[in-house]
Amino acid sequence: MRPGVVVAAMLMWCCAPALAQQGGAALYATHCAQCHDGGDAQSRVPGRSAMQAMSFDHVLGTLTSGSMAAMAKDRSDEERRAIASFVTGKAAPEASAADAQGHCTQQVIGFPQPLDGPRWNGWGVDVNNGRFQPADMAGLSAEQVPRLRLKWAYAFPGASLSFAPPTIVGGLLFIGGTDRKVRALDARSGCTLWTFATDGAVRAAISFAPLPGTDQFAIFFGDLRANAYAVNALTGALIWKTKVEEHPAARITGSPTLHSGVLYVPVSSLEEAAGSQVNYECCTFRGSVVALEAATGKPVWQAYTIPEVPHPTGKNARGTQLFGPSGAAIWSAPTIDAKRNAVYVATSNSYSNPPAATADAVLAFELATGKMLWKQQATPKDAFVVACFSADKTNCPDDHGPDHDFGQSPILVTLRDGRRMLVIAQKSGVVHALDPDDGGKILWQTRIGKGGPLGGSEWGSAADQDRVYVANSDVRFTRDGPLQLDSTQGGGLFALDLASGKIAMEVPPVACGERLQCSPALSAAVSLIPGVVFSGSVSGFMRAYAAADGKLLWEFDTARDFKAVNGVAAHGGAIDGPGPVIAGGMLYTNAGYGQWGGVAGNVLLAFEVGQE
Repeated sequence: MRPGVVVAAMLMWCCAPALAQQGGAALYATHCAQCHDGGDAQSRVPGRSAMQAMSFDHVLGTLTSGSMAAMAKDRSDEERRAIASFVTGKAAPEASAADAQGHCTQQVIGFPQPLDGPRWNGWGVDVNNGRFQPADMAGLSAEQVPRLRLKWAYAFPGASLSFAPPTIVGGLLFIGGTDRKVRALDARSGCTLWTFATDGAVRAAISFAPLPGTDQFAIFFGDLRANAYAVNALTGALIWKTKVEEHPAARITGSPTLHSGVLYVPVSSLEEAAGSQVNYECCTFRGSVVALEAATGKPVWQAYTIPEVPHPTGKNARGTQLFGPSGAAIWSAPTIDAKRNAVYVATSNSYSNPPAATADAVLAFELATGKMLWKQQATPKDAFVVACFSADKTNCPDDHGPDHDFGQSPILVTLRDGRRMLVIAQKSGVVHALDPDDGGKILWQTRIGKGGPLGGSEWGSAADQDRVYVANSDVRFTRDGPLQLDSTQGGGLFALDLASGKIAMEVPPVACGERLQCSPALSAAVSLIPGVVFSGSVSGFMRAYAAADGKLLWEFDTARDFKAVNGVAAHGGAIDGPGPVIAGGMLYTNAGYGQWGGVAGNVLLAFEVGQE
């Protein structure tokens, strides 16, 4: 299971079975405290402090129209509002003040900068998902990196985490948020151009392109209710919206990838959480890739990661019917191989028995039809749901697996000698190189971490023609309380030689001192420019290292308060999920991740090179 499962979702699978007509405090004490106050670090359920950093509107929206609406469909409005008020410690606001300040003073007529100028489009810069920004696009050299200075901060109202990376095109910045809004900002100043409301929160990166057959430019993205959108990039007007999967637990966490007029949308789910309830018929979700016409949103094909439709397999100890195979969600952006006419995806674990042969795997599908071309499984028999780490393990599969799925995109890279490979790191702590020209044949495998449910390599690696750069999480918790980070375990940044798989450079874990909620773990995606690799830490530091030898070039502590350009209270914190974005001489990074023991926060920070 990816670490992006929202706090409200975890709250609901603890509390949903027996909500009654009573106050929020009584609901929490009776049905939720065992999960959230139990002090079991292995359960990975966030404590009260993380939920208190959320806004009332965010939690209520998740329960009424968000990813857990299906779980709370039998609850009254009063019960949902009572829960949201108690877990956040906030009363229902009379009116939202979000986006009241920080609007640009001049109306947008066109793009402030050329569209073919500096840009970072989508999750991995390009459809290969290498997270490598060339020098002309970066506008930032290794010599300039030590002079990076904060230019502006933008705060997401009521958020406890900042989990959507920005996209930079034509001088504009596009970004989603937990408050079910997508925004367009001026990339240089951070002022707000327009705001677009979505049905669910948007954590996926946004892709930009001309809308085929028109003179419009559009942005494409998905939300946590499994909707894909196309929106006018200059006005924020909706062009189309398509529901890509009807399963109630479905969501889009990976960035849709655009290629030749087709949008390839990855589908993941929260059924690992919902499926842990003893009265839930676990499990029926299958991951998939959905191809949509970019011009209209019309489905072209849907390819499931598990070809077999889930069927009844038996009953649990409480007599609830169980189903399988299930799972193999896709948490990350698809990767396009134009030479092979293929789209590559990486999958999560199975949710139930029998374990799928396509879970914890890299899969290749034909671009035109969705036909599966090949599969390469990394960890077999990895059937897992949240119940496996909970007090009641009724729905945990027998002989459950280690939860070693893939949370990042495969990187398609061409070496200097012309050889091609797919390289990807796993939560097991192993980095894999596969041959895309030989049915995904394993070229090499190298271990860089111990691995674990939140261990190994999490959100994303980066590669150039010579090396792949991999951050290691291996986050661990103490037994002193719920999700208390262990400040002595985890971390490490590695560069592996692509030709051999051997470790060519290593940065040891960085101790985080006496600060609270401290961990050396590096869970966030890394980013690369010529000569420099950037990596954010769970302790809240963004750091830049010399790619050749790992020398520290620059660091910035984000775990503090900021003055935001939009007038919202701004706090930095743990860096997890997305990695930094570099374009046009500026660096952008998210800060704040109030899950898994990390410091909550709600900011996007923008840096530029200062004067000597």
